[in-house]
Amino acid sequence: MEIENVGVVGCGFMGCGIVQICAQSGHEVVVTDVSEQVLSKGIATIEYYLNRGVQKGRISPGDKDLILSRIKGSISLRDLVDRDLVIEAIPEDMAVKTKVFKELDSICRPSAILCTNTSCLSVTELARATNRPDRVIGTHFLSPVPPSKLLEIVKADTTSEDTLRAVTEFGHSLGKEILVAKDTPGFIFNYLLLALTGAAVRLLENGIATAEDIDKSMTLGLGHPIGPLALADFNGLDIGYMVARAMYDRSKDPCLAPSAMMQGLVDSGRLGRKTGEGFYKYRKGE
Repeated sequence: MEIENVGVVGCGFMGCGIVQICAQSGHEVVVTDVSEQVLSKGIATIEYYLNRGVQKGRISPGDKDLILSRIKGSISLRDLVDRDLVIEAIPEDMAVKTKVFKELDSICRPSAILCTNTSCLSVTELARATNRPDRVIGTHFLSPVPPSKLLEIVKADTTSEDTLRAVTEFGHSLGKEILVAKDTPGFIFNYLLLALTGAAVRLLENGIATAEDIDKSMTLGLGHPIGPLALADFNGLDIGYMVARAMYDRSKDPCLAPSAMMQGLVDSGRLGRKTGEGFYKYRKGE
């Protein structure tokens, strides 16, 4: 199955990135969200990053205009009726995602593939909420989406080989390298990332080293572009806490439980870069 027309549900930070990379790769995209205001903000974000690409000489002004012409916003899921593939990119709430998947299942044509961008929830559970469990799959994009080289595809227990093959080809069309994971808590990437972040937080909690030195051990010792604590601040500590909580709830593995320090930062509203303080303090514009 060749995928040409793409739908994206959710025009937040991750949804915007997915829309942008799909349109840049030649796909016609319809993106939906709950209001015109949210859609306008999201599409303005895409235009902002495309303008930066023009300024840096990565794309031409004509390319930018062509990419934007491939994007259409809507506040109705019904405008996804003709899509070959739909990617859900809404917050990590299983009840809300299940509701959306049931709606998409009733709207989209039977041949359409339904994907979830979840980073930790059960793809199989979402698949079984539909009448097409063989055509449901996880597409876990990494943040920020356009420059990331990786796409993690999560095969539900019910996903067919034809669906896996079509989505793998679609991922390659976006210029991504593909990982295929089983539907287990955290899949591959977040399972490893959570282990690294958890170890870094425990070192900090126990007063063994400063945040700066913990991060330097990874950036200078292993060549990581950013340390685990700085990365947690970048992604948002509330997001990291939510992912850890969801992975622990699925697995009951105490090693995956979020730390008391992480919970304390989240409870106090220190969520990382977006609030100006997390494991580090940030000045405006930093």
